[in-house]
Amino acid sequence: MINAVLVFNNSGQPRLTKFYTQLDTSVQQRLISEIFTLVSHRPASACNFLPLPPLLASPSPTPPGGQPHADTPSLITYRHYATLYFILISTSTESPLALLDLIQVFVEALDRLFENVCELDLIFNFETLHACLGEMVVGGVVVETGLEKVVGGVREKGRVRMRREVQGMGMGGLGMGVGVEGLAGIGRGWR
Repeated sequence: MINAVLVFNNSGQPRLTKFYTQLDTSVQQRLISEIFTLVSHRPASACNFLPLPPLLASPSPTPPGGQPHADTPSLITYRHYATLYFILISTSTESPLALLDLIQVFVEALDRLFENVCELDLIFNFETLHACLGEMVVGGVVVETGLEKVVGGVREKGRVRMRREVQGMGMGGLGMGVGVEGLAGIGRGWR
């Protein structure tokens, strides 16, 4: 099960926080801060999986026999694309490689919806961001990973809006525009 989906920029500002498990707001804020610190300080050559910080690693007591409960959050899976970190918190029952693929499909869907997605698209069109995630994950369970179906479902709902133009310059003029090759990593040998 996926317990949370987080998207941060390089400065640690959350652009998306979606929790599928009930947590106190103070715990969510501490968790967000800890996870960004852990992920942002890892070198680019490091593995994209790491254990969950002790803050949430064992919220329920361990049953007799010493085995933790199967739906206890225990793993952080992330990808860093240009100016954004895409992070999933999940249980040990989820495949980390499948979660990396889920992140890739999510990023590619956003890129198709926004035609070269950039950070400002996520800020000004958060409804589309949430709609895209909602097409893929419901209640912490992955329900769709087909890129065409995800994009088609969001477009059907009519939640894709045109980008806002900054007076006098387009999005690319801000230095924040990121195309498919920069954000999604296609053709960059990331596999």
